[in-house]
Amino acid sequence: MLRIWISTHHYSLPHHSLLRHTAIILLLFWLFPHHNALAMSTTDSALAQDEAYAALQHYQALGRVTAILEEVKGIDYGAQLVGDRQLVEITILSGPLRGSSVEVSHTYFGHPLFDLWVKPGDRLVLSISETLSGPPEIGISGYARDRYLYVLIGLFVLMLLLVGGRQGIKAIVTLGLTLFLIIKVLLPLLLLGYPPVLLALLIGLLVSTLTFWIISGWTVKSAAAILGTLGGLTVAALLSIVVVHFARLSGLSGEEEQMLLHLGQDIQFDFRGLLLAGILIGALGAVMDVAMSIASAMQEVHDKNPRLRFAELYRSGLSVGRDIMGTMSNTLILAYTGTSIPLLLLLIAHEKPLLDIVNTDFLLTEVLRAMSGSIGLILVIPLTALLTALLLKRR
Repeated sequence: MLRIWISTHHYSLPHHSLLRHTAIILLLFWLFPHHNALAMSTTDSALAQDEAYAALQHYQALGRVTAILEEVKGIDYGAQLVGDRQLVEITILSGPLRGSSVEVSHTYFGHPLFDLWVKPGDRLVLSISETLSGPPEIGISGYARDRYLYVLIGLFVLMLLLVGGRQGIKAIVTLGLTLFLIIKVLLPLLLLGYPPVLLALLIGLLVSTLTFWIISGWTVKSAAAILGTLGGLTVAALLSIVVVHFARLSGLSGEEEQMLLHLGQDIQFDFRGLLLAGILIGALGAVMDVAMSIASAMQEVHDKNPRLRFAELYRSGLSVGRDIMGTMSNTLILAYTGTSIPLLLLLIAHEKPLLDIVNTDFLLTEVLRAMSGSIGLILVIPLTALLTALLLKRR
């Protein structure tokens, strides 16, 4: 079984070589699409782990419940712990043991996240450990949800094609490029220790440039939208840096950030920088939407009446931007609020004092996400209107 190990060494590379290394990573993924560039270096620790896995191979596979062989409820495990047990027959659907039927026993304690009470026909994710001697050890990891993921993605693509037609195809291409740049460029470079804020700005510039070029070509409105997007992101970044510094935010308000502290690799993450990078990437889509809407509307107005003066054209862009501003600001704020609903319910249920709530690291972090993105979005309106008017009249 092929195993790819990520090197545990920390690479300290000069910031001025960022663009060069980005190009190298893109080239590596183009030449070797089935390999991760970060996994190409082999270290002594990785070799030692490979030797350990020669005697023990662990992987996951899909399975389907074919029968319930036994169910026992109310088992007393001691220490006031009572649970139920199932013995089920499962047919393995993937992996080296595909087609095999196995019996798996698992215990149910009523936890809504970790415990499963299965029935015939359920598709499951199995955790399989094979040893050189003895039968494999098989456990149930969770329900198999991949089909629903593929259905949602397929429905999304279908709607883009039916409603958007040719533009829908372009939207799919730009979305694919965006995901590629984030997953294959941004995240690997963050692991290499590059500054997160600079990376997020460069990725934002690259994403907006590719998106506007594919959708509208090299036009005046594309150039104005690109510059407006970069300006809005820069304002959001500067504001966030100031707030993070004076409010002394740690960047460790979430469980995921705290888990990175114990990643086990020799990587010193800039958690404040990761927070700022997340804010910029989260606001990128809304900022791009506003910038292109204003630039496109102004281009249309100018084409219909080329005799409009600079001031009149600029005011028309502001008018369009004001209509967009309210809804797009709500979009960002509601998106960040939606992810915080469980925490807000927890705070209200425990009746914490308002002073404690407004001074929590987590709450201020979420407010910073929403406010910084919204302020950048608001300022992109006059900036894009100004740039579009300048470019159209100079043309």
